[in-house]
Amino acid sequence: MPFPMLNRAFQNRPALRVLIAAPRGFCAGVDRAIQIVELALERFGAPVYVRHEIVHNRFVVERLKQLGAIFVDELDEVPDDRPVVFSAHGVPKSVPAEAQDRGLTYVDATCPLVSKVHRQAQRLIEEGRHILFIGHAGHPEVIGTFGQVPPGSMSLIETIVDVAELNLPETANLAFLTQTTLSVDDTAAIVEALKARFPSIRAPRSEDICYATSNRQAAVKQIAPECDRMLVIGSPNSSNSLRLAEVAERIGVPARLIGRAVDIDWEWLGQPGTVGITAGASAPEVLVREVVDVLGERFHVTEEVADHTPERMIFKLPRELVA
Repeated sequence: MPFPMLNRAFQNRPALRVLIAAPRGFCAGVDRAIQIVELALERFGAPVYVRHEIVHNRFVVERLKQLGAIFVDELDEVPDDRPVVFSAHGVPKSVPAEAQDRGLTYVDATCPLVSKVHRQAQRLIEEGRHILFIGHAGHPEVIGTFGQVPPGSMSLIETIVDVAELNLPETANLAFLTQTTLSVDDTAAIVEALKARFPSIRAPRSEDICYATSNRQAAVKQIAPECDRMLVIGSPNSSNSLRLAEVAERIGVPARLIGRAVDIDWEWLGQPGTVGITAGASAPEVLVREVVDVLGERFHVTEEVADHTPERMIFKLPRELVA
């Protein structure tokens, strides 16, 4: 009879403590963006077009495709008679301008915290300042923010080396802003270098790195010292998810970014005593549960969730979808 053998194998699974970071997963901006696509589908019917991935998570994108969303790279792929949603990362000014010229119905799902950075950039340019923008080249949020101001009025800073190589006088009329999904520690070091070289540089009125990015990095720092391995659930093009893996690695904990449970490298994982799990701001909680369940097939899992202060941030939905 095979069943007693299977039962013994089940009972002989090695023990594993799974320590789950908190907060983790969806932030208010991501939740709002997904709701916008869902509400647009209800209001206008399928298909609704979405310019770029609404958020950087393949699972989320595929689910919205099943509901009737069509994801495109540029507006010229959107028919004149269908609505289009702009992604949570923000878009250059030229994109809504083009939509208006074509008479397209559009809904802007840009995260309000990204929109805040856009407004800051515009005000600083009006003050006659040159902006040093700390971010990652090619990221949609960076492209969208650069697209808010005239060409040449903003310079990208990715590393401390970039600060040293800037060809600007120390007395230049400067300000700095940052991408919202950066490493808190890396950004602090770059800001320190900027202030040391340009003492009169204008800082943002408030922190540009969003609350969710900061909170999730702090949560990893809290649990990582207790972990032998760290699994970060998120897409490889998700900036905030990549930063979470980097945070764990810097503490000395081997970390892997995985899209979902099927991506776990079991040889790399080995037989740890404690595995930490977190999820980037665009990864749904269902993927966390999936990973815990799969770990439970190979280990006798004891699950713990770290203590935390709940996040209560909520962003309003566009009036045109909820009126």
